[in-house]
Amino acid sequence: MEFSGPIWHWRGPAPHYFVTVPEEEAAKLKAASKFVTYGWGMIPVHVTIGGTRWPTSLFPKDGRYIVPIRANVRQKESLEEGQDVTVKLEFRT
Repeated sequence: MEFSGPIWHWRGPAPHYFVTVPEEEAAKLKAASKFVTYGWGMIPVHVTIGGTRWPTSLFPKDGRYIVPIRANVRQKESLEEGQDVTVKLEFRT
C-alpha cells in the first residue's frame, strides 16, 4: 500500500511525529486488521519513506491509523513537520 500525507507532531509528554493514513487506505487496513493485529488494534508493518525502511506498528486513531516516524528516519531523510511524504506499507509477520 502506498499513500502520501503531511507529517504532524504530537506534543505529548513524549513527543512523536506521525503521518495519518487516508480514509480509503485505512478502510482496507481495518478490513485486514483482524488477521494481522496483535492487540489494541495495532497493525505490525514495515514502512518505507524515501530510501529508509523500518519495522513499526500502526496505531488506530479516530477511525483511521497513524504511522509513527522515528527520529533517525526524519533525520536521515531530512523530514520536517508539515512536509508531505510518500509512505509505503507492507504487513509484517
